Parts: sequence; structure tokens; C-alpha cells
Amino acid sequence: QIQRALRSLSIPLDRLHIMKSHMIQDMCKGLSRQTHTLANVRMLPTYICSTPNGTEKGNFLVVELCQNQVRTLLVTLYGDGNMSPQMLYKIFDLPESIMQGEGEALFDFIAQCLSQFLAETISPDANSSEERLPLGFVFPFSCKQTQLNKAELLSWSKGFSCSGVVGKDVVQLLQSAIDRKQVGSNEAGGHWLNPWRGWKSSQFTPGQLCRVDVVALMNDTVGTLMTCSMEGRPCEIAVVADKGSNCCFMAEAHLVEMAEETSGRMCVNTEWGCFGDDGILNDILTPYDVCVDEESSNPGEKRFEKMVGSLYLGEIVRHALIALTSEKAIFTGTDIAVLKEKGVFTIQHVLDIINNEEGTTEVRRVLEALGLQPNERDCGRVQQVCRAVMGRAASLYATGLAAILSYMRQTREMETLLVNVGVEGELYTGYPRFEEILQSVSRLLSPECMATLLPSRDGSGRGAAMVTAVALRLAAQRLQVAEVLSPLRLSHADLEKVQALMRQEMDRGLDKNTNANASVRMLPTYVSHTPDGTERGDFLALDLGGTNFRVLVVHVTEAGISMASEIYVIPAAIMQGTGEGLFNHIIDCIMDFQKKQNLMTETLPLGFTFSFPCQQVGLDKALLLTWTKGFTASGCVGQDVVQLLRDAAQRKQHSGLKVVALVNDTVGTMMACGYDDPKCEIGLIVGTGTNACYMEEMRNVGTVEGDQGRMCINMEWGAFGDNGCLDHLFTHFDRIVDETTINPGKQRFEKLISGMYLGEIVRQILLVMVEKQLLFQGKPCPKLQTRNIFQTKFLSTIELSNGLALRQIRAILQELELDASFEDSVLMREVCQAVSLRAAQLCAAGLAAVVEKMRENRGLDQLTVTVGVDGTLYKLHPCFSNNLQKTLKDLAPKCNVSFLLSEDGSGKGAALVAAVANRTATARQ
Repeated sequence: QIQRALRSLSIPLDRLHIMKSHMIQDMCKGLSRQTHTLANVRMLPTYICSTPNGTEKGNFLVVELCQNQVRTLLVTLYGDGNMSPQMLYKIFDLPESIMQGEGEALFDFIAQCLSQFLAETISPDANSSEERLPLGFVFPFSCKQTQLNKAELLSWSKGFSCSGVVGKDVVQLLQSAIDRKQVGSNEAGGHWLNPWRGWKSSQFTPGQLCRVDVVALMNDTVGTLMTCSMEGRPCEIAVVADKGSNCCFMAEAHLVEMAEETSGRMCVNTEWGCFGDDGILNDILTPYDVCVDEESSNPGEKRFEKMVGSLYLGEIVRHALIALTSEKAIFTGTDIAVLKEKGVFTIQHVLDIINNEEGTTEVRRVLEALGLQPNERDCGRVQQVCRAVMGRAASLYATGLAAILSYMRQTREMETLLVNVGVEGELYTGYPRFEEILQSVSRLLSPECMATLLPSRDGSGRGAAMVTAVALRLAAQRLQVAEVLSPLRLSHADLEKVQALMRQEMDRGLDKNTNANASVRMLPTYVSHTPDGTERGDFLALDLGGTNFRVLVVHVTEAGISMASEIYVIPAAIMQGTGEGLFNHIIDCIMDFQKKQNLMTETLPLGFTFSFPCQQVGLDKALLLTWTKGFTASGCVGQDVVQLLRDAAQRKQHSGLKVVALVNDTVGTMMACGYDDPKCEIGLIVGTGTNACYMEEMRNVGTVEGDQGRMCINMEWGAFGDNGCLDHLFTHFDRIVDETTINPGKQRFEKLISGMYLGEIVRQILLVMVEKQLLFQGKPCPKLQTRNIFQTKFLSTIELSNGLALRQIRAILQELELDASFEDSVLMREVCQAVSLRAAQLCAAGLAAVVEKMRENRGLDQLTVTVGVDGTLYKLHPCFSNNLQKTLKDLAPKCNVSFLLSEDGSGKGAALVAAVANRTATARQ
């Protein structure tokens, strides 16, 4: 009989593996909005999104509602790593009549305890200050929390049954009671505990006792996590092994669907005591567990807690002893009537029995003190039963911990997880083997995870103060972050103003009389038609727009377009040398390509994509206005670019060059997309630089003779604002970036939008945030002082990273030799999001001006048009395109705009310009 009883209390490892899997499934149910109500593991969001970083300081009140007491504390933190907080606290006995009376009376009693505590702590003449004292409320009952300081009670437990509280916001109930209470009366009794003997109440800032704000609500489990995070090492899991049982951990916020927060992490209160209420644990329940459950105040509920909570372990032992006595396995011939009394066998009895390794003397003493008359064999068997019950509890705790560990490792996509676990409760402190079993069994169940157990010190008191302190630190930080980023946040009115200014500059650029002074040059391209699908033939294309350039041969057939190309590098010395050297290099590369393609004997029409501002005076004649993108080659500005290319060909004795059209990449993009979609009449580039083109009515193009038909206008909108019309949008960060470029005061719009500059804008913001100690705890970051160290591609990686991949951000920061915390990574992403969102919105405002002008030109109530778009920022950034399209829809609601990604606009597009030119020339002939 005794062996059968012990076997029933021993759970095989394979069954624990199954249980771990079931718990993970239930955790996922609890986190999902759709299945949350069906889950037994409730996974309640706590709205605690950060752990202490050691900089917290100030005075913090805590009030804790215990099983039959109210505990009040005053905690002072010094910002010294939180290694030496000072505490003064007082405990008040809670009458049973209040525990089971009206809710208002309970909260009035708590307010009275707080009132007396403050009155005795602070001098009466310290009431004049307007400073408010933050309070953390430890409320160890199941709540539906919707904010850090807002939580509705779901159900009472632990002997409480106050009326009028379930379904109500307990924070508001306490705040109302505090507001009603006049501080200073002396109605509630209590006793003082002051572990910090040298601490004086004069250290507390005077005058806050009448102005108490309930800042945060939490349970004791969360407090445990926060306390263990004070030791200089972040703690991300907490386990409470006490009368009740619970666990909390830092989950990826985007997985906590019951909360609105999607960034970073959030502490989730698992409420795992209810695991098994659906019957999933029935096969491991013993008859003793069934008896304990039936005698409880909530049969069928909290099944897991009733197997592990110290409130129930003595009862499980008691029922096991009763069953074994009835089977005559123990206490034969003696009276065991005392064991029939519920609660007579407590956890302390169990601990006294199992913690004695020296024979059975202590066991006998405990049993005799209960009124039993054991023999030697009885003592040994009772000790075996107690050890089995406690060992099973520790193994079940380990299984729950293993489920949390594996879930965290999986959701963070880590091969191995190293994590600190805060532990508190009488099982942990009273049962010496608890830690050993917790570690060894959880390691067997989750071998990829290594948990370091940290003992908690006063989780419900000190930890609650930490929750409050962290909440205030984050709130203050949020205000500072908002202040730094506010100049980058654009309202709808701001964007409408940009749209109106762009339209104004477009009109000035089209007008012959004002063109010279317009910041948007509105250059005619002499491209008057888009592809119609009848183009045929072989064409060369040359694409020059940056440090690399390409030479292509494009075959346009009835079956479609095919291409071959090669990329060539332009060394910095050539980019910034002489124009003759630059164009000689280009001809060398063209000849190399033609040799490789066996085209040296052929003379094919060539379309030249030249992505720099030009004044075009014919389809094959264009004067360079200015270099951009790092080019400064001499002797080119003001010259005909096509002629410079022809001159170089002549110098190189390359006679087979027939340049028929010069276009920039924006026009090429429009033409390439126009081949696939006849509605494509706008081209947009958002990459290293930015520009737009569109088909304008010839009657509006004052800089070119003729009124019939349309012509593609190269806006060169990167220079929008160079006349000062956008100065109101330029932030401190933009000005610094502009001043350090090779063309200060030029291309102002481009410097707010394009990929060449966004990384630098982010770097300037980060420097300010470090200076304000909002990042990296204010530690100096020498590498961040280096210009262009923060590349724009980092923005795409960082914003692509959801909570699940924030470690990628940390990897980027480590590459930059920046020691970033998880919170730093979250803030970093917010900075990147602010910069890229502004860029997308400004781009949309410019585009809104274009589509609205086209709609008005054509006298349409609704315009349907396609934008051909290219550029790495638009294509690779995870949010840019969506933000641009959403903003455009808001600013131009009468325009139905589609976006078509260009497939090689600057190569295929240039060839198509040449093809269309060839087609129209043939038609004219």
C-alpha cells in the first residue's frame, strides 16, 4: 500500500514532457485575442514593459493587501543601481469583518492605514508642497488589467468576499478612498518594522502625504521579478512558490494580443494556478488531490495550484495518511481522529518532518504533538509520504518553468536561452531540495535553456516600489523622447501646406517668366509619348546614376523584353576628377561590354539614363545644371552631356555610338512601367536620391514652344525648398546634416526624404538622446560620433524587426560598438520610425500636388493613374511604401493612384525611350 501511494505521487518524465507541451498550448491560447476566454492559463498583461536599470531614484509608497493584513511601506531609491534602498514599513491587522464586508469599507480601511502610516512618518507641518507621492498597490487577486493603473477584479480568493468590488476598477476604488481620507487621524492600529535603523523620516521630501497618486497595480509575482532585477542583472521570469502559486515573465509585446502595445516586451502574469481546470491533469490526480479539491471553497478550480501551493500540501499529506491508515499501512491500532480535522496538518508540519535527516526523532515529535502515537515504522512512512508530496510539487513547478523557458526561447528565435529567474515563497525558502529539483527537472525538460535562480527579497514590497519607480522613469523618459521627436511629427495641416507649396513651385517652374527662380525646375524632357506595345528592335542603354553604372543591350520583341547587362564601378578619384576622365572611363566600359556581347560591329540606338539635374533642350541634348550624389567632375556643369559622351567616343575612336535619347532614371522608370501599364504617367524614385516626373499638358509648359499634346516633365523636386519655403520644417538635426554635406543649402527636400541622408538624421537624433541620458544610460559612444556610421539600410533592418527580432537591432548596435539594452533597442526603432515616416509623408505630399494638378489639367472629378516607382528606400524599407500610399490617399482623395514597381527603369526604361523615339521617327518618315 505504501509503495502504491508513493508511486501515485511520482510523475514520470515523459508525462511531465506532455504536461509542458499542454501548458505551452494553453499559454498561446491565453495570449490570443480569439481564444483568451477559453484558456485556463490566463496570460494577463500587466502593462509593465521594462525592468529596473538602476537609475531609479526618489520616494515611493507601497500598500499591500495581504491575507489578513495591510502592509504599508515607504521606499527610498538613490539611483545607485538600487543596491541599497531604504525602507520603513508598518503592518496593520485586517479584521475578518472587513475581509467579508462591503468593498467601500475595505478600501476606506486601506486608506486609513496609509493615512496613519504617513502621519507617523512625515511631520505634520509638511503639507504645503504640491509634489505628489507615487504609490504602488500590491493586489494579489485575479484582475483584468487594461493599463498599469487600471484593473478590474475578476474574482476574490484567499478568504476575501467583499461585496461591490468584482468587475470594478480596484485602482480607482483605492484612489477614491485616499482622496476621501483626511491624513492624520489615528484610527487603525499597527506595529512598526524598521530594518534600516539609521534612516530618518526627514530624508523624505516634505509635503506629499496629502497628494498620493496610485501609479501602478501589480500582484506579488510581478513584484518578485522587479526585486530580482535590482541586483545588477536583468530578471525576466519570477516564480512564487507560496500558499498560492504563480509565475510571470517578459513576453514579446506583439504576442500579447489582449494589450494594444506591440513594441518591445511586456510582463505577463500567467495565473497558472488554473492550469488543468479543463481536466488535462486528471490522469495524474491522486485520490488525495480529489479529496482536497472537494473540501476546498472552489471545487474543480485552481487544480494546478492545489497540487503545488503550500496552502494545500499539508492537506494532501493528511488525506494520504488517512487513506493509508484505513488500509492498515500506518498507525495500526491507534486513534487518528485528529487527522479527520481539516487544516490540522500544515505545511510547517511537512517541512519539519522532511527537513530532518537524522533519524525519525523529529518526525515522532511532530506527530505526537498532533496527538498521534506513531511507532518507528509509522515515522519512516509518514516521512516518505511528505517527501513524495513535496518532491511532486517541486517537479510540477519545474515543468511550469520549463514551459515558460521553452516558450521564451522559441518566440525569441534563440538557439539557447540564458535567463535569470526570481523565486520567492515558503516552499523555496523552507524546502532545501526545492531549488535543486527546480533546476534539474527544468533542465531535463528544456535542455536548450539555462535558468539561474535568484532569491527575491520582499517582492511584494520592495518589488512594488520598483514597479512604481520604473513606471515613473519610463513616463518621464516618454515625455523627453516625445519632446526630441516632436519636430519630426507632421500633422495633416503641415502636409497640406507642403502640398500647396509644391504646387506653387511647380507652377513657377512651368512658367517661362519665373522658371529661373523656382526651386522645382520642372525641366522638359522632350519625351512626348509613353510605350504603346508596338516597339521592336535591339537597343543599347547606359545607366549612370551613382558610384556604379551599367551598360545594357535590350531586345524588344513581340514576345516581350529580354536584356543582358554588366555593372562597372566608377572610382571616387574619377567621380571627383575631370569631366574628360569621367567620360573616357564610361566609353572604355561601353566598349568592353560591346566586345563581350559581340556588338562592336553594330550601331544600335542608345538611350542614356543620366540621373543628375539637366536642362534638356532636345531629346538628345541636355545641359548639366549641377552635380549631386557625390560627383564633382570638373568641366561638365553647363555642358551638353550627350556631346561630352560623343567627344569621349571620338577620342577613343569608337565610331559605332548613336545616342538618340537622354533621360534621367525617373523618366526611365515611368517608361519601363508604361510598357506594362498604359495608365503609368508618373515616375517616382525614392532611393539614394529622390525625384518625380509626370506627363504635363503642353499648353502649361511655358518653357517649350507648342500647345498640342503632352510632354514628360522632370520635376527635379529634390531641390524643392532650396528657396527657403520649407525652412519651417527643417529641424535642428536636418540643419546639422545639411551643413555637413558637400552641397549645403541645396537639395533640401531630398535631404528630408532620400536614403543618402536618413541614416545621418537618425545618428544626430541618437547623439541628442545620449546627451539627454535617454539612450545607453548616457554613457559616451565614441563610434556614434563618426559621420555616416549609421547607414540608411539599418533603418530597414531595424523597422523590419518586431519584438521577436529586436535582437537583430542589438546586433547592429554591437557592430557599432554600442552597448544597448533591450529598451535601447525599442527606442532606437522609434527614432527610425519617426524619421522614415516623415520621409514617406513628405514624399506623399509632393506626389499629392502632382496627381491633383493632373486631375485639374484634365478636368476630371476623379483621376485614375499609375505611378511607376523605383529606389531602394521604397522597395526595401518595410513601412515606407505603405506610409506613402496611406498619406497620399488622405491628401488626394479624388485621385485613385496605383503603384507599379519598376523592373530596371533606368536600364530598360532608357532603352524604351530610345525605342519610342525610333518608333515615332519612323512614323514621321
